[in-house]
Amino acid sequence: MFGGGGMNPRKMQQMMKQMGIDVTELDAETVTITTADGEQLVFEAPEVTRMDAQGTQTYQIVGEPETTDADAPAVEGDAEAEEGIPEDDVELVASQASVSKSDAREALEAEDGDLAAAISRLG
Repeated sequence: MFGGGGMNPRKMQQMMKQMGIDVTELDAETVTITTADGEQLVFEAPEVTRMDAQGTQTYQIVGEPETTDADAPAVEGDAEAEEGIPEDDVELVASQASVSKSDAREALEAEDGDLAAAISRLG
């Protein structure tokens, strides 16, 4: 980020803190990115880092994604296919907002599947 080359990681953290930059490691299990053309990138057990600087949060995801088609037909009789909200998303929102799965699903439906907005709604 700053071209620290051989700089001591501890020194780098001290410099970032002085500049008002806070870096946090997140314990993420799965990260899913859906592109505009319907492709999904699914990162299992990624390394996720959140950087807070000047009121802006930036996330860095490190891992090898599996690529799937978000528009692929769902399995017949699958509850998430009927509702359009993946069960993994429901579980993630429920755990992050400390609410029941039904409340998480309602928030996701109200926010058209937007995870961050659903968590904010419940928070």
